[in-house]
Amino acid sequence: MKNLIVFFLLFQSFYASGQSSIQQWEVKDVAFEIDFPKGSNPFDLNIEAYVAGNTKSQTLPLFYNGGNEWILRFSSAETGIYSYQVLGDWSVKNDAKGTIGVTENKKDDRHGAIVLNSSNKKRFFYEDGTHYFNLAFECDWLFALDYNQKELKKTEQLLNTIKENGLNQVVMNVYAHDVVWEKDVLLQKHPEHEYGGKMDMFPFLGNNEEPDFEKLNVEFFKHLDRVIASLHDKEITSHLMIYVWNKAVNWPDMNTDADNRYFDYVVKRYQAYPNMVWDISKEALFYGRASEEYILERIERLRKIDKYDRILSVHDYGFCSRNPDKVDFISSQNWTGTLYNSMLNMNERFSNKPVFNIEHGGYEESPYVVFTGAYISPEVCLRRNYMCLFAGVYSTYYWQGTSWNVVIHNPFEQPSAFIKPKFDYYKNLNSFFEKYDFKDFSPQPKANSSGYCLKSHDGKTFLYYFPKENFHIKLWPVLKHVEGTFTYQFFNTITGEYSDEHTYNKKQGDGIKSPWYEEDDSILILKIK
Repeated sequence: MKNLIVFFLLFQSFYASGQSSIQQWEVKDVAFEIDFPKGSNPFDLNIEAYVAGNTKSQTLPLFYNGGNEWILRFSSAETGIYSYQVLGDWSVKNDAKGTIGVTENKKDDRHGAIVLNSSNKKRFFYEDGTHYFNLAFECDWLFALDYNQKELKKTEQLLNTIKENGLNQVVMNVYAHDVVWEKDVLLQKHPEHEYGGKMDMFPFLGNNEEPDFEKLNVEFFKHLDRVIASLHDKEITSHLMIYVWNKAVNWPDMNTDADNRYFDYVVKRYQAYPNMVWDISKEALFYGRASEEYILERIERLRKIDKYDRILSVHDYGFCSRNPDKVDFISSQNWTGTLYNSMLNMNERFSNKPVFNIEHGGYEESPYVVFTGAYISPEVCLRRNYMCLFAGVYSTYYWQGTSWNVVIHNPFEQPSAFIKPKFDYYKNLNSFFEKYDFKDFSPQPKANSSGYCLKSHDGKTFLYYFPKENFHIKLWPVLKHVEGTFTYQFFNTITGEYSDEHTYNKKQGDGIKSPWYEEDDSILILKIK
């Protein structure tokens, strides 16, 4: 009772003082004006604040924001009053201490950071216990939209479009300069869609051709702040790749002061965002630049700096498979023709972690030929996503018109001759797995027969993914020992349509045929009543 009274008095005092208040999982920036020694590099100064709440206290890093300004960026999953104070003998011109009140979250679609779950280790969850159905979208150059603009008009339009279509994660780079392959000549007629090779964007001072690695470009990161904040407002996860080796970036040498300065700054600046998922580097061990020892050191470095413990992976299956204890989930880049079996094997091998196919070789066609991968047909690209899901792993959607240096932020406002993305396919996909919650299903390869099967954990629902070429499926050999009456219906993965529901009589002989045979892929939904 005494503790409750003390808390009430603190809470009353807090509001009487007019101090700031945020809801759970909101992000609050507290600015400090701090004098620092002349001649020193402000990016090398380690300034921290001690933050104490009801049940948790910790030291959080501040980051330099230009001039004499440092920022304490704060968020919390727990409600209560948090006091903060800048540590050390720094000369702080404004108040070096204060309080932040954290109240209960009132935003219906906000559930907190992405975390792992000890009772369902194969799936991602939010902090409030809600399943996070990881359906990602690659947009490496998202940072470049609206750069040097007062408003994020292009960024907002693109993000609203992908959110409306069920995509809830953007795989993106902090910075990429340009692609190293030949560009489509059609881009010369549409320079508004080209973001590669721009010299006014660079995370360091100078530019990519003549960099000044001693200082970071604060204005670049202020813009990136706005992008990450927009993603957070829309409840879209930022899968942030800190490095990329094959996009013509003039990086400082590895393990130098400049390299560490950049890496540490990114982690300090963005760790408070609950929508943050770390990725050390795109294709981390490709191209002969980074070593395994370097990536291991980066992981250890990030873990020490990140006080919020955001989940982390490395865009390199070889690395993840050799170091599964160092990553929170397994990332795979797998283009194989035997995709389902490959992903099923990964899912079974790593029984205690989620597996995420971050690149399956399907790069849907766009008005420009950007990077074709192995598959460009929208229907085949969709099928490869379903193959990943029915193998029990998460997946990613690529459209060539947004994934790399070409970014068409308003594809449905383009001329009629322009090839448009099939975002609606992924809206249907997301809607289906909202109805049949992905966390409640596991692959059932022995029940596959001629389809790909997911079985609910309670054993009462079977989902069979049907490629359109599949004439029919015979279920009797699989279900002859299962007691109960079955009903079945089909879901069209292209249109989102459901067929009528019928009773299934278990008998040897005829199979069940999709109403969309030879037209569209579908999913058979079989339920025990």
